[in-house]
Amino acid sequence: MQRQFSMERQATQAGALQQNRVLRNTYLLLAVSMIPTIAGAYLGVSTGFSLFAGSPMVSFLLFLGIAFGFMWGIERTKNSGMGVVLLLGFTFFMGLMLSGILRVALGFSNGPALIATAAGGTGAIFFTLAGIATVTKKDFSFMGRFLFVGLVVILLAMLANIFFQIPALSLTISAVAILLFSGYILYDISRIVNGGETNYITATLAVYLDIYNVFVHLLHLLMALSGSRD
Repeated sequence: MQRQFSMERQATQAGALQQNRVLRNTYLLLAVSMIPTIAGAYLGVSTGFSLFAGSPMVSFLLFLGIAFGFMWGIERTKNSGMGVVLLLGFTFFMGLMLSGILRVALGFSNGPALIATAAGGTGAIFFTLAGIATVTKKDFSFMGRFLFVGLVVILLAMLANIFFQIPALSLTISAVAILLFSGYILYDISRIVNGGETNYITATLAVYLDIYNVFVHLLHLLMALSGSRD
């Protein structure tokens, strides 16, 4: 009995160490991934890069194709160094895509302040929710189904708004998206903390997309509500 208890204790400790290692590596790779994101955004702003210069629908489908291609490759190579390379390539691509909304923001007289506010707000949301998931160690996996349904609804609404171009719908999408991806931060960090995700490359990809989407939609709301043109 004592030996069995000792073995169970050792297994529990090993599991906790593994979870801590995955969480630590995820945060480290997440920080590194911001470098190619910033580089891609800077290059895109400087060169006027735009994937959406042609047909909005074709451009949207092209973006999804490239993004899902990267994510498929990352998932296939997540247990090797190539997974890290593809992840960093993906974050550079997402930085390029980010340059479009950044150029729009910089067209406002208070554009830099709007970008800084969106970045600060995103950081506050991330650290607060990641802290809750890490400290409480509560299992938020029950949120997965609801979040997925919300994600599908958001994607369909974005697709519809490409055709209808309704400002009120666009703002509603951004408001809901901020709540949705904030929920995903809680969900994804909780999965790492509780052992539901054991690969730090996959974990980094998930958390990166959460943060990216919170930032984009928060910046969109700030531009719409407090953007100023002289």
